[in-house]
Amino acid sequence: MGESTEFPEKTCTLDRLVRQKRLVEAVLSGQKTEQRRDGVYGYPGESFELEGRIFEIVSLTHDRLGDIGETEARSEGFESFEQYKSLIVRMHKGMEWDPEHRVWVHRFREVAR
Repeated sequence: MGESTEFPEKTCTLDRLVRQKRLVEAVLSGQKTEQRRDGVYGYPGESFELEGRIFEIVSLTHDRLGDIGETEARSEGFESFEQYKSLIVRMHKGMEWDPEHRVWVHRFREVAR
C-alpha cells in the first residue's frame, strides 16, 4: 500500500514502532496489539517484521491519552493502566500525564503465512 492521504506524513519509520525488548516479546506472545506514539510510524496496510514474523497495521487513530483505560493498557502489553501510565511518564523526562494530549494509535495483527 502506498502513502495514505488520510493521515499526516510519517514522523518515523515503521521499523521503529516497537523496539523495546519487553514490548517486542509482548507482541510476539500476542499480548501487545497496539502502540501509541506522538507521531505516525505506519499506515493501515503496511507491515513490519519482528524476529522473522510479519505484522500488519490494521488501523491508525488519533486518540487522547485520557481515552486509555485498562483494556487499552492490556492491548499495549501491560498488566494495568497504572503500570502503563507509570512507564510512559518515567520514559519521557519532564512529562506530566495530560489526558488531553493526543497520540497516534497503531493497531496491528500478525499476518498468517
